[in-house]
Amino acid sequence: MRIGLMIGPERGHGHDKVDRLVAAAETAEREGFASVWVPQVPNDLDALTAIALIGRVTTRVELGTAVMPIQTRHPIAMAQQSLAVQAVCEGRFTLGLGPSHHWIVEDMLGLSYDKPAAQVRNYLEVLNAAFAGPGPVDVENDGYRVHNELDITDLPTPVLLAALAPVMLRIAGEMTSGTILWMADERAIGEHVVPRITKAAAGTGRAAPRVVAGIPVALCANDEVAGARERANLVLGHAEYSPNYIRLLEHGDATDVGDVLAAGDEAAVIARMRSFRDAGVTDLAVRILPLGGDRAARLESWARTEAFVSSLCPQL
Repeated sequence: MRIGLMIGPERGHGHDKVDRLVAAAETAEREGFASVWVPQVPNDLDALTAIALIGRVTTRVELGTAVMPIQTRHPIAMAQQSLAVQAVCEGRFTLGLGPSHHWIVEDMLGLSYDKPAAQVRNYLEVLNAAFAGPGPVDVENDGYRVHNELDITDLPTPVLLAALAPVMLRIAGEMTSGTILWMADERAIGEHVVPRITKAAAGTGRAAPRVVAGIPVALCANDEVAGARERANLVLGHAEYSPNYIRLLEHGDATDVGDVLAAGDEAAVIARMRSFRDAGVTDLAVRILPLGGDRAARLESWARTEAFVSSLCPQL
C-alpha cells in the first residue's frame, strides 16, 4: 500500500497562501511520500491550478485531485485543463473527479443533480475519448454532442472516480483506473467497495483498480484518542450528513469521520493503517489532524505526525 499525503486547502487569503501550498508539496516529496492529493473545496483554490503550481517544483511524486466536481466544467474544458496540467507534471498527474453532493451542486451552484450516475457515465465517455488522443473527440450520448479536436499532450492521464454507491462503483471499474474515497472504513472498503469495483474492472478486461482511501491521522498518546476523534468531527466532519456518505457508512462500522481517524501512538497508527491495507486499499491519502490547545502546539503536532508517517514511506 503506497502512502500519500493530502495537502491544502490553505486557510486565509494572504499573499503567502500559494507559497505555503507549494512548500507543503516540496516537503512531501522530500520526505518520500508516494503521492500528494489536493482536495477541491467550494470556497478555496482551484485544485487543478494548485496541481500545476506544485508540478513545477516537484519531480518525482504523483500529484492528484481529490476530487474535481464534474458539474463545474464541460468535459472538454476539464480535458483541456487536465491535459495542460499533465504536460506541466510530465506524466505524474492523476485526475480524481466525482459528482459531488446535492448541497454543493444544487444549493450552492444552482445546477442539476438529477441522476448523478448517468451524468458521470456520459461525462466519462467524453473525457475518456479526449484522454485517448491527441486527435478528434467525437462523442454523442444523452448528455453531450461533442465534435472537438484536441492536441495538447500524448501523456496518459489516469482517472479516479469518487464512487460510493454500487452503480458508481461499477462505472468506476468499467471506465476509470479506480476510486478515491473519503469516509470509508475498513469494512465498507473490504466488503462493499473492493468486490464491486474489482468485478466491474475484470468484466471489461481492465487492470485491477486502484483504491485510494483518504483517512485522517493523529499521532498522540493513547489516552488522547477520544479527544482526537472529537476534534476530527469538529474540523473535518459534517460530510456524513450527505446522503452519499450516509449510504456508504451503512456498509461499515464508522458513523462519522472520527471513527475513520487513525489515532494513538506509533503502534496504534501503524495497526490502523495496516488494517486499511488488508481491506484492499492500494493507496492511502493521509490527512494530518494536528492536536493541541494553541497554534504552536498544533504546529508541533502536525510536524511530529508528518515526520512519523513519512518514516513509513513510500509504502507500508
